[in-house]
Amino acid sequence: MTAVRIAHLVPTLHPNGPEIGLVDLASAAGEAGLELVVIALAATSDTTHVSALRRLGVPVVELGLARWDPRTVARTAAQLRAHGAQLVHTHLPPADVVGVAAAVRNRIPAVSTLHRIENMPADRGDRLKRTARIVARRQFVARTIAISRVQLEWYRGLTGSGRNLVVVPNGVADPGVPDPAVRRARRAALDVADHEVLVVSSAPMRRGEGHELLLDAVEALPDGLPLAVALAGDGPLRPWLESRVDRNDDLSGRVRFVHRHQDPAGLLAAADLVVHTARSGAAPTALLRAMAAGVPVVATRVGGIPEIVAPGTGVLVPMSAPALVDALVGLTEDDERRERMAASARARFLAEYGAVGWARRLRGVYDDVLART
Repeated sequence: MTAVRIAHLVPTLHPNGPEIGLVDLASAAGEAGLELVVIALAATSDTTHVSALRRLGVPVVELGLARWDPRTVARTAAQLRAHGAQLVHTHLPPADVVGVAAAVRNRIPAVSTLHRIENMPADRGDRLKRTARIVARRQFVARTIAISRVQLEWYRGLTGSGRNLVVVPNGVADPGVPDPAVRRARRAALDVADHEVLVVSSAPMRRGEGHELLLDAVEALPDGLPLAVALAGDGPLRPWLESRVDRNDDLSGRVRFVHRHQDPAGLLAAADLVVHTARSGAAPTALLRAMAAGVPVVATRVGGIPEIVAPGTGVLVPMSAPALVDALVGLTEDDERRERMAASARARFLAEYGAVGWARRLRGVYDDVLART
């Protein structure tokens, strides 16, 4: 298989940004004959993802430019030439705009991934920006990639056309079967007893992720239910969440806060359930990581989540605290059901959501585009 050089363009590689999955993709790129280079428009002080990509042999360039810097397109185009990129793959609006202009300048094709299902713009200025992005995609982007079918239908309805629109579900690297010693150590560090069910949420602590719904449900759990909660991650709402937990005995006795750098793989190894209470989502990567680790999911029935959480791999609930309570209580009290779901979740990950399969699906898109160029 002849290798192809693909440049992925992102606004930033800061871990608090939307999870694009480039480290997972890089881990499997060789299996699909992909040579990656990653270009970030802005620099980041947190080099977690930058370092991980470089350890995998991926060249990483951080332009260190402010948004709307007039030099951005020229510098991006220069990096595409310097690294011999045959195609540019853009992620998120700031990179979409720059990437398309740089691709046109270098006479190479561009593809772009949609990462969100967006609400309708609130004002005229936002509507004009969205219209401009749609027109630019239609004119200059060879393929627009949706990461779930519901996202494809949303974008088709938004634009009135499915032209050059394809679905390529994301994938994640296989963490392997969790090490029992790691599981015991991680649970001990969180002060979770062997008989307790550990529920993990790793959603960013920002509006729309449903942390208030989760805390409402935890507060309403029956006394004596052997369930503990670990909230992993960071974000602008973390101080408010910590304050709410500290002020409430029902919450403070169950909820732990974990910094996002504290061994996320180990946290999943320790988990018995993953809960995801977001109000929207095209295809949350957190759910793929849970399935990869063989952890059943309790998630809200929104966006593309039902496409991921198939029957037998988890439980889908409405945006309702009582419904979430019922799901958590039912799974906490039924060890055998959790074990069956864990096995089914892991099997579904291996069949549908591995990083190698994702890389090969993308290679098919790239080959089709390059063949038509």
